[in-house]
Amino acid sequence: MSLSVGIVGLPNVGKSTLFNALTKNSVPMENYPFCTIDPSVGVVAVPDSRLATLSEISGSEEILPAIIEFVDIAGLVKGASAGEGLGNKFLANIRETDMIAEVVRIFEDSDIHHVSGSVDPMGDIETINLELIMADAETVSKRLSNLERDVKRGDKAAVAEKALLEKMASHLQAGHLANSLGITDEEKKILKGLHLLTMKQFLYVCNKKQDAFNLDEHNDDRWQELLAFFEKTDSEYVIVDAGMEHELRDLGDEEKTEFRREYGAQDSGVETLIRACYHRLGLMSYFTTGEKETRAWTVPIGSTGPEAGAAIHSDFQTKYIRAQVVAFEDLVKAGSKAKARDEGKLRTEGKEYIVKDGDVIEFMHS
Repeated sequence: MSLSVGIVGLPNVGKSTLFNALTKNSVPMENYPFCTIDPSVGVVAVPDSRLATLSEISGSEEILPAIIEFVDIAGLVKGASAGEGLGNKFLANIRETDMIAEVVRIFEDSDIHHVSGSVDPMGDIETINLELIMADAETVSKRLSNLERDVKRGDKAAVAEKALLEKMASHLQAGHLANSLGITDEEKKILKGLHLLTMKQFLYVCNKKQDAFNLDEHNDDRWQELLAFFEKTDSEYVIVDAGMEHELRDLGDEEKTEFRREYGAQDSGVETLIRACYHRLGLMSYFTTGEKETRAWTVPIGSTGPEAGAAIHSDFQTKYIRAQVVAFEDLVKAGSKAKARDEGKLRTEGKEYIVKDGDVIEFMHS
C-alpha cells in the first residue's frame, strides 16, 4: 500500500530542513515565508534491519524496503482557510495525504524569525489546527446544503447523513478535530467522501536545535503546556533536531553514530519519525524473500492472509488458497526455510490467518 505523509507547519519552523533530512532531496530552505511554494515529494525507505538479515539467508540479489512518501507543503498562515497566503493550495495539498506530520518549533534563536514574533509551540498548534478545522467546517456546511433536497424527499440515507453531519458541524464549531468525534465504522464510511482534513491522523514533530535554548531541555513552561496538550488529546509526538539530521544525511552509518554520541543524541530522529508514522497509522511490515529479492510490504495491523496478499497483487486476495508462513525470529534461528520446515516452524495458513509483523510469507493462489 502507498503511504503519504504531509509535513505541515507555520513558516520557518523547520519543515523543509526536516524534509531534506528525510529524503536527501534539495528543496528551498531560505529564511522567509513561502519559500516552498509547490509541494516537494520524496520517497523514503522505512528503516528495518531485518531485511539485510533475510537477504543474507536467501542470497537475494536485491533488497526492497517498505516506503513512505513525504510531501513538504508550503507554510500555513493565519487565515489560510479563507485563502490567505497560499491557503487554498496548502489545503488542497494536505487533502491528498494519508496523515499529517505537524512541525512545531521548540527552540529559541534570534537569527531565525518566527512568523508570530515569538516562539510559542502551543500557539502554533492552535493556529494550524484552527485553520484546518475551519476548512472542514466549510466542507461540512456545503455538504449539508447539498443534502437538503434529498432530505425533503425523505431519503433515508440522506436523513442519516444529515444527522451525522450536524453532529460533526457542532464538534468542529467547538474547536475540535474531526478525528476526536466518537463515531462508528459505518459513520466513517459516510464521511470518507468528504475528505475532511482533521479526520486524518496527526503526529506532532517537535523541532529542536543544537546549541540553542530548547524548551524541552530547560523544562520550560511552554514545554509543560505542550506535554499537557499531548496527554489530554492522546496525541503522539516525536522530538527531532531537523538541522542536525540534515547535516548528517550524507554521512555513513558509523560517522552518524559517532556524531550523535558526541552531541548526546542517542537515536536517529528521522528513523524515530518514520516509525512513529507507521505506529500512528496502525501499520506493520511482513516480508517475502528469495534469490531474486527480499522485500517488505506494508499492511494494516490485523490484516488477514488474503488482505495482506493484496499488497503484492489483487490475485493474492481474490484467488488466495493458502500461504506458507514462518516468523522472522524462527527463520533466523533455523537458518533456512528448509530447516524451519523440518523444525515445524514453517506453517501453512488459510484465509482466516491474521498476519503478524515480521512474518515471512509465500502466497499460493489459483
